[in-house]
Amino acid sequence: MKPEAIEPFFATLAAANPHPRSELEFTNVFELLAAVLLSAQATDAGVNKATRSLFARAWTPQQMLALGLDGLSEAIRTIGLFRTKAKNLLETCRILVEQHGGEVPRTREALERLPGVGRKTANVVLNVAFGEPTMAVDTHIFRVANRTGLAPGKDVLAVEQALLARVPPAYRRDAHHWLILHGRYVCLARTPRCAACSVQRWCDSAPAGAASRIRDAEAV
Repeated sequence: MKPEAIEPFFATLAAANPHPRSELEFTNVFELLAAVLLSAQATDAGVNKATRSLFARAWTPQQMLALGLDGLSEAIRTIGLFRTKAKNLLETCRILVEQHGGEVPRTREALERLPGVGRKTANVVLNVAFGEPTMAVDTHIFRVANRTGLAPGKDVLAVEQALLARVPPAYRRDAHHWLILHGRYVCLARTPRCAACSVQRWCDSAPAGAASRIRDAEAV
């Protein structure tokens, strides 16, 4: 993607969805952290189905610890890898209580020291909870960044760094939301919906002649 295409690319996504939000359901920062931890190799819809009842019973680290391993495992058993995730979440709760006063820390270093919390999870919490312009690169963002030519990279860290370098500051806080949603609903892995894509004119992989067809249509 040419540098001059990046501004209109994001302006178009922003105009269609001015205030993008995570599709995970949560009411506080701890619930967000727990939901993102549980979402690894699972869909947001699947996580939400489990956490609706879970968060009604436990919405703080202390309450989650009180459920115990068996109680938590049973609550999230519909989520993939639920046994490992339950152990990680409970240990994370213990650390939050013992080392952070029951609060979710606001630094990447502290977040990444929590069991089950990697760079992507930390980026989501920093962005969604604390408004930092981080890029949480998941499979959707990785695909969109490479397919469009926006931020090509061989691995997620390379794509994250390329996005931070190329996305204009005005769009940086919400960019990962727009890219995730675009990858989830339009730029699909196997059969991308190019005909329905609002930003295909700037995409390096757009079908031949797409940009000229759009210009002709707009001129009518």
